[in-house]
Amino acid sequence: MNARTFLIHGLLAGLLAGFAAFLVAHQIGEPPVDAAIALEEAGGAAGHTHDAGGPADHHHDADETVVSRQNQSTWGLLTGTLAIGTALGGLVGLAAAAAAGRFGRARIGQTTALVALVGFVAVALVPFLKYPATPPAVGNAETIGHRTGVYFTFLAISVLAAVVATVVASRLLPALGTYRTVLVTAGGYLLVVAVTAALMPAVNEIGDFPAATLWEFRRASITTLATLWGVLGLVLVGLVGRTETQVAVANARRELAASL
Repeated sequence: MNARTFLIHGLLAGLLAGFAAFLVAHQIGEPPVDAAIALEEAGGAAGHTHDAGGPADHHHDADETVVSRQNQSTWGLLTGTLAIGTALGGLVGLAAAAAAGRFGRARIGQTTALVALVGFVAVALVPFLKYPATPPAVGNAETIGHRTGVYFTFLAISVLAAVVATVVASRLLPALGTYRTVLVTAGGYLLVVAVTAALMPAVNEIGDFPAATLWEFRRASITTLATLWGVLGLVLVGLVGRTETQVAVANARRELAASL
């Protein structure tokens, strides 16, 4: 199996994962988003005042382009999840190709599952635990640049630490065995991200936003991420495992034919 095969499998798995993520996000993620938008609009409406003898203190441009909420929550959401899922699947497929054969006698399907698991932890779960997603109406618009910067900084550190831990694990595995290698490398990764999380600035701009709506939104966000990565991993492992079996059968037939 070459990198092209892994890439194609990854793109297909990512496409299916993106569609699954869309279904989850649409069903459990959109209701708290709608609730947050309603709160934001209610707060904005309450902030407008009108003078008795003058015009209103706000206006709408006639040529302003507005995407309807209906399109945002359906076709817009579907397009976004499919694009993200496909791109992510391609990256995971290439990473699985790079990891194949580097972990002792582990089969390709096993190393692919490991790559997907490490990716979910490093890219989705750990950054979410430090800087969880926030719905509309939460956060100061003036600090969005700072919040985006610290999030991607922490994400980059988490991914880099995971890559280093994986490379170190592939080299320690023959000498230490599976159990000790996992303890050393996973422990090292957790130490790095824990120290980094403690040193990086906290973001606390929730204000008086309803806790129940915030919890529902964040629960939906992590569930959508878990669905995306879970389906991606399962489908990709299944595809590469099937291809690996087909290659093994073809090789066995050629060897048998050559021996006759």
